[in-house]
Amino acid sequence: MRLAVCAEMVYTDLPFIERVRRISEAGFDVEMWDSRTKDIAELKATGARFSSMTGYVTGSLVEPDTADLVVSTAEGLIPTALELGVERLVVHSAELVDGQAARPHWRSDGTMWLTAAKALEQLGELGARHRLTFCLENLNTILDHPGIPLARAKDTLALVRAVDHPNVRLMLDLYHAQIGEGNLIELVREALPWIGEVQVADVPGRCEPGTGEINYAAVHRALAEAGYEGTVGMEAYASGDPDAALTAFGAAFGR
Repeated sequence: MRLAVCAEMVYTDLPFIERVRRISEAGFDVEMWDSRTKDIAELKATGARFSSMTGYVTGSLVEPDTADLVVSTAEGLIPTALELGVERLVVHSAELVDGQAARPHWRSDGTMWLTAAKALEQLGELGARHRLTFCLENLNTILDHPGIPLARAKDTLALVRAVDHPNVRLMLDLYHAQIGEGNLIELVREALPWIGEVQVADVPGRCEPGTGEINYAAVHRALAEAGYEGTVGMEAYASGDPDAALTAFGAAFGR
């Protein structure tokens, strides 16, 4: 397994470029969110390996009036992904603004499902042309992202399965899954053929593994036994010293 760390959430007292350097020097790949706010040439010059970034700017996969915006803005981000060597572009089932639902929906329906599936098929074709993978991330709707339809792991997994495109995969976020659904080891086993990446943080607090209730040693063991060889990304805050948080993350996953 490759290990990555989200530079948006650790070393937050440092400039972003320095966060990237620290993560890379510690031997981890780097994840980031909105690439439009970053100096791409400066990032490339660090020599860091970039694992994933946000793969759209606006629009909602579940809304017929705006789903095309997800696809068109995704296409606009591809040159950046290719320049940085990013492998995975992350999308969500609905538009987020500062982490919250741009237009909350409290119930999912068939139109949302069909709209999302069609847009994901288009993203898959876009990814195939550029050898990139679009990953649909599950979110929890209890604490962090209320009003996001088709966001739970059971829904995102069902969508990815239904689309059945090699360039559309699941960004399985175990922090969100623990809050919304639990039963993480069985979820990992069921989702394995469709996983593009696994993201981790502990519950409560969304800090590094070992600070909460999730037995990440058991999760790592289940992933290894199932034959998972992809990336595990720490999308988590540091509970204290960031260097110690990265060390704890590495230890939880066999480093």
